[in-house]
Amino acid sequence: GKLVDLKDTIKSFKAIMNGEADDLPEGAFYMVGDLDSARAKGEKILAELEGK
Repeated sequence: GKLVDLKDTIKSFKAIMNGEADDLPEGAFYMVGDLDSARAKGEKILAELEGK
């Protein structure tokens, strides 16, 4: 994982709990810092799956 500022951690946690990341695959959350990083990784994972 990454070191994330407490403010960003709380912001990302609230967004996840509100369902704002329900469209992301589980793997998008592995070893990332904040929700923006997870979203970028999730989009990459989904693009790779669509390409297969």
